Amino acid sequence: MRIKSSNPAMRAFVNEVPVASVEAMTVQGTVNKTGLLFLLVMLTATISWRLIVVGNMFGYTLMWVGLIGGLVMALITIFSKKSVHITAPIYALFEGLFLGAISAVFNEAFYPGIVFQAVLITFAVFAVMLILFKFKILKASSGFIKGVVMATGGIMLFYVVSLILSAFDIDISVFSMGPLGYVIQGIIVIIAALNLILDFNFIEQGFAQGLPKKMEWYGAFGLMVTLIWLYLEILRLLALLSRR
Repeated sequence: MRIKSSNPAMRAFVNEVPVASVEAMTVQGTVNKTGLLFLLVMLTATISWRLIVVGNMFGYTLMWVGLIGGLVMALITIFSKKSVHITAPIYALFEGLFLGAISAVFNEAFYPGIVFQAVLITFAVFAVMLILFKFKILKASSGFIKGVVMATGGIMLFYVVSLILSAFDIDISVFSMGPLGYVIQGIIVIIAALNLILDFNFIEQGFAQGLPKKMEWYGAFGLMVTLIWLYLEILRLLALLSRR
């Protein structure tokens, strides 16, 4: 079975093959590693959050360090399978720096409690998606996968175009679209959530195919990529709704 995904991290599964002499990946092992990455994210997020809250400008430096460092480590993780057990945790540490700082900025710019709400909603969506997948209510059929992949690609293209146009002082972000922005941002959140179904499916397929145990790190990394994206989109949606 050829595994497809809109999540670049999960594409590492495509060319991976079972090795009889190597211990195989397990779902529980992937869960454990996901938990570890989450703890690392929370560790550094706490640091940058506190710096922003107390008005220490170094917090903004850490935000950019986290953003750039996370992107670099993500690319290394995606293209370097041998070092995934090292690069994935480092990625989590960098992302924590970015998430803690940007969350503190949103909490001050919009309203106290927006971050707490975003975290709760993110976990709630994760739980709902897991239940829907577990009970086969939402199945990762070829059509479903194709649709989510295409929709995710469209979102990424929208972000790239928005970034380019912003350099010319042209704002096409959801914050400038009025009521239409609410709809678009809501759709983006839904697409991000549906990517979790794909991630669950790829981890399950990797286990079923007996892929090497190192792929647990890729599974955990892929889940973190989607969860972080989902959280940021939910945070943006709450910020958008707060302006009504």
